Amino acid sequence: MKLSIFIAFFVVCFQWSFSQEIGNKAIDSLYREDQFYVAVTYNLLGKKPVDLSQNGFSIGYHFGFIKDMPINKNRNLAIGIGLGYSANSFNQNMLISKDNLGVVNYSILQDATTYSKNKFSTHLVELPIEFRWRTSTAVKYEFWRIYTGFKLSYMFANNSKYNGNDQSYKYYGIKNFNNFQYGISLSAGYNTWNFYMYYALNPVFSKEATINGKVIDMNAIKIGLMFYIL
Repeated sequence: MKLSIFIAFFVVCFQWSFSQEIGNKAIDSLYREDQFYVAVTYNLLGKKPVDLSQNGFSIGYHFGFIKDMPINKNRNLAIGIGLGYSANSFNQNMLISKDNLGVVNYSILQDATTYSKNKFSTHLVELPIEFRWRTSTAVKYEFWRIYTGFKLSYMFANNSKYNGNDQSYKYYGIKNFNNFQYGISLSAGYNTWNFYMYYALNPVFSKEATINGKVIDMNAIKIGLMFYIL
């Protein structure tokens, strides 16, 4: 009697274990890290012209969705392709102004006491393309990740704002910005909290933007935190 009970118990356990294994395999075969993302960055300017400096806090907000496409059996390596939006401000001492003919001019504000605000802002649609490595599984939601890749962006709007002691003005749709931006990105961390960095490979402004006859060749650098939401 005891033997028959033991055999029956063994058969039930085996069947349960086998069904669990099949179920996990089915889950694993479909597992992806499709994610919404939100990032907040501190925006820097690289390759700055002489005497150009940043002041205040230049901030960026970024959010979007990335489609995950695993490329190995364990599904911990993947290619990610997404679509997102990015809004950025850059507080600095380069004045963007227009003359009576509407020609845009660029100059350096030497005396910081003569103005209270001087910045330009950009709004972009972004296409991130990533190579993704992580330690996750279909049932493990807290894991390490390193996502690195390339980001293409289209600037659909921009503006500059200046508040001085004697005058203030704001311009929209300045044509001397580079509408197409591209650069490399890195996101690395554990679970929700991730370090994020973006380095632009082309300038913010086109070759038509000059200071004292020299092309403004500065690029955007963004450093901050990235949050992923399943």
